[in-house]
Amino acid sequence: MEYYALNQYLKDTFGEKVYKIALDGGFTCPNRDGTLGTGGCIFCSGEGSGDFAQCRTLSITEQLARGKEQIAQKYRGAKYIAYFQAFTNTYAPAEQLRALYEETMSDAQVVALSIATRPDCLPDEVIALLKELNKRKPVWVELGLQTIHEKTARYIRRGYALSVYDEAVRKLKEAGIQVIVHVILGLPYETADEMKETVSYVGKSGADGIKLQLLHVIKGTDLEQEYLQGKFQTMKMEEYVSLVADCIAILPPGIVIHRMTGDGDKAKLIAPDWSADKKRVLNALKKAIAEKKR
Repeated sequence: MEYYALNQYLKDTFGEKVYKIALDGGFTCPNRDGTLGTGGCIFCSGEGSGDFAQCRTLSITEQLARGKEQIAQKYRGAKYIAYFQAFTNTYAPAEQLRALYEETMSDAQVVALSIATRPDCLPDEVIALLKELNKRKPVWVELGLQTIHEKTARYIRRGYALSVYDEAVRKLKEAGIQVIVHVILGLPYETADEMKETVSYVGKSGADGIKLQLLHVIKGTDLEQEYLQGKFQTMKMEEYVSLVADCIAILPPGIVIHRMTGDGDKAKLIAPDWSADKKRVLNALKKAIAEKKR
């Protein structure tokens, strides 16, 4: 079974390997500032899932410079994707967003802008801004969907209906923006079939790319308390590998696979332990996917 991996897509698009620099634009989230709630999603870390982002006290220019220094140890190229990762990166007035995004656009080595956000934080004026910037350099919007199932969405405190996701994808695609969708595999109480239903839905929704993220239980989250109380178990490596192979098999061939597992901060990871050995996991995933095509 063939699949379109992110590395290949980047080489096809930009002519070489390209690295992401994870940035922190100083945002919060409606699930944390009291608009929808104060605790965030049940799985979300104190860094707003931006555990590997640069320090928010630095300017965007300084964050980019530091990211390049860190990447230079393993990368000799000169093309980067500026990735606004921490919290909800369209959750501010359009002019405030413009200033931050323009600061990344002005860096000649930044070849694309990737913005992680929520589908319910994309008002028309923000989409208009993204459409304008996309004419200069590619703009990707990464939407945290996680699941299509309402019972799970309520449990994880996602805070918006599936119809909001559908509308966001429609508007972004009309504006010519690439859409990448985050899905969490292994959410408590979901079956493998339900997870595959989510992946299938994303594949049919118009998304250009998908991130398949293994559920990590992270210190300091409400999910940690549920796990320690024995309310659910995390996935075993063998079942996760098999599930990802099944998921990729049901996706349209042109969709870009941006992620198949995900990194957790090892200092904060509670479970599953096996996920910390990323090289072993990726090798097992590639083997399982290759066997699918036989």
